[in-house]
Amino acid sequence: MRKKVFLACKQCSKRNYTTMKNQQNNPERVEVKKFCSYCNAHTIHQETK
Repeated sequence: MRKKVFLACKQCSKRNYTTMKNQQNNPERVEVKKFCSYCNAHTIHQETK
């Protein structure tokens, strides 16, 4: 039940990363702090639909 999800920067809304998540264990959206090459800073990246 793993699903491929895209992570988008909250500041600039660019989709920078992809990851896998288990939908049964984590039904809510994933939020991870990662480096955004467009903002040139570490920002929160949230799962997109």
